[in-house]
Amino acid sequence: LFERFLNPDRVSMPDIDIDFDDEGRSKVMDYVINKYGKNQVAQIITYGKMATKSAIRDTARVLDLPLFEADRIAKLIPNMMPSKWNLARFIVEKEDDIRKALRADDFEKIRELIAIANQGDLAGDTIQQAKIIEGSMRNTGIHACGVIITPSDITNYVPVTTAKDSDLYVTQFDNSVAESAGLLKMDFLGLKTLTLIKDTVKLVKYRNGIDLNPDEFPIDDAKTYELFQRGETVGIFQYESPGMQKYLKDLKPTVFGDLIAMNALYRPGPLEYIPSFVRRKNGEESITYDLPACSEYLAETYGITVYQEQVMLLSQSLANFSKGDADILRKAMGKKDRATLDKMKPKFIKQASEKGHDAKILEKIWKDWEAFASYAFNKSHSTCYAWIAYQTAHLKAHYPAEYMAAVLSNNMNDIKQVTFFMEECKRMGLEVLGPDVNESFYKFTVNEKYAIRFGMGAVKGVGANAVDTIVKNRKDKPYKSIFDVAKKIDLRAANKKAFESLALAGGFDCFADTHRAQYFFDDGDGITFLEKAIKYGRKFQENENSAQVSLFGDASEVQIAEPIVPPCAEWSTMEKLAKEKEVVGIYLSGHPLDDYKYEMKYFCNITLQELQDLNAHIGKNLSVGGIITKVEHRVAKNGKGWSSFTLEGYDESFEFRIFGEDYLKYRHFLIQNNFTFIRFSVKEGYTDKEGKKTDPRMMYIDVKMMQDVLPTFAKKLILKLNIHELQEDKIKALLELFLREVGHNPVTFEVVEIIKTTKEVVIDKPVFENVESEADEVVEEDNASELDDEALIETDVDVLPNTKIIETVNEVTKIVMPSRKLKIKISNDLLAELDKMQVDFRLN
Repeated sequence: LFERFLNPDRVSMPDIDIDFDDEGRSKVMDYVINKYGKNQVAQIITYGKMATKSAIRDTARVLDLPLFEADRIAKLIPNMMPSKWNLARFIVEKEDDIRKALRADDFEKIRELIAIANQGDLAGDTIQQAKIIEGSMRNTGIHACGVIITPSDITNYVPVTTAKDSDLYVTQFDNSVAESAGLLKMDFLGLKTLTLIKDTVKLVKYRNGIDLNPDEFPIDDAKTYELFQRGETVGIFQYESPGMQKYLKDLKPTVFGDLIAMNALYRPGPLEYIPSFVRRKNGEESITYDLPACSEYLAETYGITVYQEQVMLLSQSLANFSKGDADILRKAMGKKDRATLDKMKPKFIKQASEKGHDAKILEKIWKDWEAFASYAFNKSHSTCYAWIAYQTAHLKAHYPAEYMAAVLSNNMNDIKQVTFFMEECKRMGLEVLGPDVNESFYKFTVNEKYAIRFGMGAVKGVGANAVDTIVKNRKDKPYKSIFDVAKKIDLRAANKKAFESLALAGGFDCFADTHRAQYFFDDGDGITFLEKAIKYGRKFQENENSAQVSLFGDASEVQIAEPIVPPCAEWSTMEKLAKEKEVVGIYLSGHPLDDYKYEMKYFCNITLQELQDLNAHIGKNLSVGGIITKVEHRVAKNGKGWSSFTLEGYDESFEFRIFGEDYLKYRHFLIQNNFTFIRFSVKEGYTDKEGKKTDPRMMYIDVKMMQDVLPTFAKKLILKLNIHELQEDKIKALLELFLREVGHNPVTFEVVEIIKTTKEVVIDKPVFENVESEADEVVEEDNASELDDEALIETDVDVLPNTKIIETVNEVTKIVMPSRKLKIKISNDLLAELDKMQVDFRLN
């Protein structure tokens, strides 16, 4: 509604926000400077204040309080400080008032902070001094996107200064003062998602030759809405949080309006309306309107007021408010301006009553508006966000590899995000390959086999210039060897560090005749093979450029012998992956724990992530496995040794501490990069003198090397064989395998007869929603399950529009046959072979 921005009753200038992709933003800034001149354009200053934690740390540094003490005090400050509270107020307020303002765990920390503040020692003095400087001005900065444009020289309107980070003037007024001074502020925002869309479009063009225009995507694409309905929105702008994914699965959006509404509702305040919105959309709750006249503007949101624009339109429709009045009402409700609301309410009731509407219902509508309008969102914004989200979802649904490659490229500098999105690629069935000098570019790309290829720019020590010369010199034909690379590329752009980083990351693995260890092998002359290859390339290029011409005008060909590739042993998996992680930040060609996947699957009953809340596991015996990192051996004040160490799993980690007898018993396992299995029980914490319980404690039961887990705990192998798939060659292959792996572990055969039946069901019944994924969960959740419950599997059969054919899988017969004579050795090799043969098995 345009009257939001300009109308006769509006005094203040509109706030103009425009989003551009990162490259486009700099072009727009250049355009504005060229059009208006440098003396009419300025950026806006920001004033940074001394926050509570930094006030404590700065004061501690000046007063020489030990660093660990300062850190301990700073950690007592809540991460989310309640509004209008600060250090000084915490110290003087009553305990009951503080308790009301904080969460329970934060309240306990603040109590401890107050106790320290009142002690009168150095730590107490630090807090008392910190409360004085808290909130004072600490530094200046530049507003990330705000730009002021003036009709003539900017110094006629506002005081300016210069900043080391900007070539433009910077206003000495901050954002709020600049606006109240009547200056026109424009926000030129660089939106990463727009860059992501642009990159995906380029990748699709490069790989498929298709010119995509995201603004022309059909608004009713079924595949895109199916992606939203499944909640597979990782990497989708504004819709990727776990909470949003849950609500999208419940809502099952079918039209663009649903996406707009979800974007507006998924915010503090209106979040509570989402369950009702979902039920109304799915026909589980009746849609009601306070007045029939409301249906015109509330029908699209199933009778729930979601947008500010709805309040504006309804005030005009019900009470003949002018466009200006409607905008004043919106602003007053949003800012909870009680004086303006009290003035407008009688006008609304009077004018709406004159149109024949019931005054009591009008009172209710006004009350509802007051409660909700402060949370109501701007539909214009929500529509723009939803449209960009729809474009990203459309690309993810139709061009998954290209889209995820662009997502990874746009998060290259944040290795945690790269890891997160690589997990999403794995879930989507997309292969992510390591860097390769013959395929990789600076950013992530998609190769001919539709796998995502790691970008060389994500490897530490490999700069843009190095990548440029590598890509440029392979255009005619790919590199054949490390010598070929060294001969062709510009060795000034790609230095020794770039070569080493690429070798460690697997960038030269495409050369089959050399492995990674050889590049770093030293024959005893103090020079690695990789250095020799670079020297060879340099000499070759010098020879090429020397312009030595023979008597007959031909270039003289001086042959330079290639260095000999030294024979040496390959690195172990752990060594190779550890070096990969050094230069990339993550494990690329595998994971060290892949060698112990059966130990992790069958003998670890909890993930490290789940240990973050130990209270949930009190009284349980738990088993975890992983790689030990960050080991620290310490001595307590009583002279007894203890240790802290981090155990890393596939994508999570947890810090353990071990004391007393347990430390003496197991300390020899606490070695960097050791693969370790730990069994422990969780007990309640101790009760201190004040009656407060400490955190739950761990009692160590057993610690073992991961390689000892299978021999120790694997007692029996159970094979489940479908009688309809039992072929003679399969039985022979199993027998041959067992004869190779003779040992002391018994084998049990379960022969089952499975019958599949199909039936037609009505698809709108809730019991059959997400049938396919539920079936997967039934089968994968527990290998020991008997599949007595029906597993429902969706099939591709043509059916009537409102029905679906599902397949029911039942075990009708099962024979359990323990083998008396056959004894085997349960090992990783044996289990890997059974996996290759696609035999269903479980242990113990």
